[in-house]
Amino acid sequence: MQIAAVIIGVALILIVLLDAFETVVFPRRVTRKLRLVRYFYRTTWSLWTLLVRAVAPGRRQETYLSYFGPVSLPLLLGFWAVVLIIGFALLYWAPGDAIKTPEGVVTFGACIYFSGTTFFTLGLGDIVPNVAMARALVMFEAGIGFGFLAIVISYLPALNQSFSRREVNISLLDARAGSPPTALEILRRHSRDHTGNALTQLLHEWERWSAELLESHLSFPVLVYFRSQHDNQSWLAALTSILDTCAFVVTNLEGESVRQAELTFAMARHAIVDLALILHSPPRKPKSDRLLPSDAVVLRSTLVAEGMHLRENLDAVKQLIELRRSYEPFVAALSNRLHLSLPPWIPASAASDNWQVSAWGKSSGLDRTGRTKTPEKDHF
Repeated sequence: MQIAAVIIGVALILIVLLDAFETVVFPRRVTRKLRLVRYFYRTTWSLWTLLVRAVAPGRRQETYLSYFGPVSLPLLLGFWAVVLIIGFALLYWAPGDAIKTPEGVVTFGACIYFSGTTFFTLGLGDIVPNVAMARALVMFEAGIGFGFLAIVISYLPALNQSFSRREVNISLLDARAGSPPTALEILRRHSRDHTGNALTQLLHEWERWSAELLESHLSFPVLVYFRSQHDNQSWLAALTSILDTCAFVVTNLEGESVRQAELTFAMARHAIVDLALILHSPPRKPKSDRLLPSDAVVLRSTLVAEGMHLRENLDAVKQLIELRRSYEPFVAALSNRLHLSLPPWIPASAASDNWQVSAWGKSSGLDRTGRTKTPEKDHF
């Protein structure tokens, strides 16, 4: 029994320390399936979504789902702390005389209590180590407790900074791509620049944003659970709309923007595939076709009416289908895993951008492209 307690205690301590190192300190992706943090998030996220769906109606579900990311952080740190306390308690309990209690009897409950006060460096003094090995173990556990305090101080601000950087471009995309963002709106709103420079610049910025997203979300995978400010916005919807746009540009347009679209597409698809791998979400067939043949006709005719010159090539349709097959199964898997909706290719006719409306229903007086429109009455 003593040997088993020591083995289990050492195993618990090493597993948590390795898990915390890979999650907080290690900057590269970890694809190993047997990870404590993986089971923690898979279990808690499943329970959270079931609870939200059971108690929250309709659109309020998105609000409650947005709590999970921030709430999961103290839960994870607390989970690590509890497992470490149990691991050290097993090491104190195994010898039978490692600690001295006021009652003179070393119970496992007393070891849990002593381990907890040591981990949180309370130093109450009612239970003390009785042998040299126990004293060394107390010093080691107290040092780990201080280390966890440092993690809390440094980890949370780093997460908030990464989240803020991610959301800046998503907010900027609102006026450039609509709410939710769509490929048609991105192309239509940049069609007035017939040189293609505006579209090229946009895609260049999103190539860099995709690289930053990949780096930050591989370093801090919990960020995938952090949701955007508006229900019709998300990092997944933004990245999907950029992939849609790049796929269309590569297969239907000509000029300098095509090369930039190829580069942005490569970076964005890389980010999608690696994040699906981190979340252990294998590619899956989308539930429905996001670009029906009739929608493709509307897409092309709308852009031609806006003055864009498109290729008249039957191979463009096949090439677009092939490009979509290279990323849509991954975005569909992430959408199902995270309960994030994917954007359409063509926006709803009555949709308004987030910047055009307010909580009091006021209209901005401008259409989605920024042109003046007929004033509308406020809706209260």
